[in-house]
Formats: sequence, structure tokens, C-alpha cells
Amino acid sequence: MTEPPPVRPPWGPIGLLISGMVSVQVGSALAATLFRQVGPSGAAMLRLVIGAAVMLLFCRPRVRGYTRADWWAIAAFGTSLGCMNLLFYQALDRLPLGVAVTIEVLGPLALSVWASRRLISVLWATLALAGVALLGSAGFDRLPWDGVALALGAGAMWAAYILASARVGGRFPKVDGLALAMAITALISVPFGVVGGGTALLRPGVLLLGAGVAVLSSVLPYSLELVALRRMPAATFAVLMSVEPAVAAGAGWLVLRQRLSWWEIAGMVLVMAASVGAVRVAPPAPAPA
Repeated sequence: MTEPPPVRPPWGPIGLLISGMVSVQVGSALAATLFRQVGPSGAAMLRLVIGAAVMLLFCRPRVRGYTRADWWAIAAFGTSLGCMNLLFYQALDRLPLGVAVTIEVLGPLALSVWASRRLISVLWATLALAGVALLGSAGFDRLPWDGVALALGAGAMWAAYILASARVGGRFPKVDGLALAMAITALISVPFGVVGGGTALLRPGVLLLGAGVAVLSSVLPYSLELVALRRMPAATFAVLMSVEPAVAAGAGWLVLRQRLSWWEIAGMVLVMAASVGAVRVAPPAPAPA
């Protein structure tokens, strides 16, 4: 009897996921430059509203033929996405980019431990958590408590987003579900953005930079993540997202000139090693919906 071929890690989805991470963190670094003009809520609103408009314009999602359960999935997806962005931008106003993402990634890490049924996955998540601790070792004791709380809240919403995104990806064709969810996200962000940004939101330079942030931080990465989630388990996705602090610290160094310590570099190495290990032991991805 011929033995079945060995299961190979889903390198295609992994490439999509890493590309999305680079895009979203560069976008976050650019968004931080908008805070002085429109505040974190205004920057988040520009990102989400412009991103939703682009998605709806190009995707033209179908709105008929779905069940009530489908629309509840969209509502959960859009709400978690909106809350995640609003909370994270508030945290980013108080914390360095790399540190904010380091704290935020605890949400996906907790999800990976909860969702996994294999001991080795828990071990890789533990290694990633050790890397996260090293990334923040240079300054966690000096961080403002409100910034930490906001980043932890964003992490909880990130975990909810992972679960909701996987459900939407299985119920809606292509990226229709993402486009519809982003419309809900945009509506959620408008009241906060208008209060935080005021008339400065209408300045041409602000709108242009906001459009760039929207494409880099919302349209491109969320589309890539949605496709990747159709081809890999949610637990694997959550562990892989632990590489986000390293990507964020790199973006902070390139765009915001935030320097890295040796402890932070060591933490990045541990996090990326854990991510590679999680990929190598990943179970077979589910068949695309």
C-alpha cells in the first residue's frame, strides 16, 4: 500500500500572513504621525472609513441571500475589528509601537493556548510569551497603566477578531464578508473620530495620509489575513501572529526612529523561533470553504 505524502506546512498562507503583518505595522507607524493633528481616534476613523469605502467600491459585495446567522457573524467581525483598532490607536498614543504590539499580542497567544489540543503547541506559545517578556523587559515597569490596559483590551479584541474572521471567511465568498464588516467598523469609529479630530479631518494632507494608512493598515492586510485563515487553523494563525512585535519594532525603527535594545532583539528572535516551530508542527489546514 502506498503511503500518503507527508503533510507540508501551509507556506502559501504563511507568506500572505507575513506580508499582511509588514503592511499593517508600517501603516501603524505612519498613523502615529497623524496623532498631533487629529488624535488617535481621528486617525483610526480615517483608516477605517477610507478602508471601508475602498473595499466596498472594489468588491461590491452581495447583500442578499444570507441568513440571520451570517449577519450576526458579520456584526461580530465588524465590532471586534472596530474596537481593536480604536483601542490600539489609543494605546499607541501612550506607548512605543513595538511595546504596544508586544502587549497586544498576548491576546492571540492566549487564544492559541486555549484553542490548541497539542502539548507542543502550548510549548511553542510559551516560548513566544518568553520572547514577548524580553521585548518589554527594558520598560514595562515604566509604562503608563492606561496605555497597558488599552493595549490589553486591543489584544482581547484581536483574539475575538481571529475567531470572527475565520467564521466570516467560511460563510462569505471572496472578501465580501470583510467588506461588509468594515462598513460596520467604519460606522462604529465615526463618533469617536469626529470628537477626537474635528475639522482637521478634512485637511487635504490629512486625508491623503489617512488614505495611505487605510490601504496599508486595513485593505491589504485584512484581505490577506482573511484568505490565509481559510487555509490554516485558528490556533496556528494565533501563534504565528506572535511575530507581530518584531515587525512592529522594525517599523517603529524605520519610520519613527525608535531604537531597539539587545533585550528587545533577543525577544524578537525567541518570538520568531516559536512561530517557525508552530508552523513546522501545524496540523493539516482545513479545506477551503
